[in-house]
Amino acid sequence: MKIGELSRRTGVPTRLLRYYEEQDLLHPERADNGYRTYRESAVGAVQQIRGLLDSGLTTEMMRAILPFLSGPEEIHPHPECLTPRTAALLHGEIERIQARIDCLARNRDRLRSYLAAVQPEPGDPRTAG
Repeated sequence: MKIGELSRRTGVPTRLLRYYEEQDLLHPERADNGYRTYRESAVGAVQQIRGLLDSGLTTEMMRAILPFLSGPEEIHPHPECLTPRTAALLHGEIERIQARIDCLARNRDRLRSYLAAVQPEPGDPRTAG
């Protein structure tokens, strides 16, 4: 399929599909006329890339892990391929994600506290008028 059809089927603009190619995340073939052609599997690949980007992974991180993923729940690890650089990248990403989780949890708790302070529960004497 051509880039326009892939864009239509995935909802991802052609500009982003070209960017994924530049980032070595998507690998179209080239027709004799120079047009990009995509296999059917590109639809799933683009959806996976979008999901990983939406979850906050960087394109650098995706380049490191995409070769080992065949679906959202399927990981095919190749321990011999885990270089020290990739391991450090993964550890750094785990720490970054954990920091985001911690920050979100703190903000959630603060918002709950604020609501509890300014919005009394039904039956609270502060709501009687």
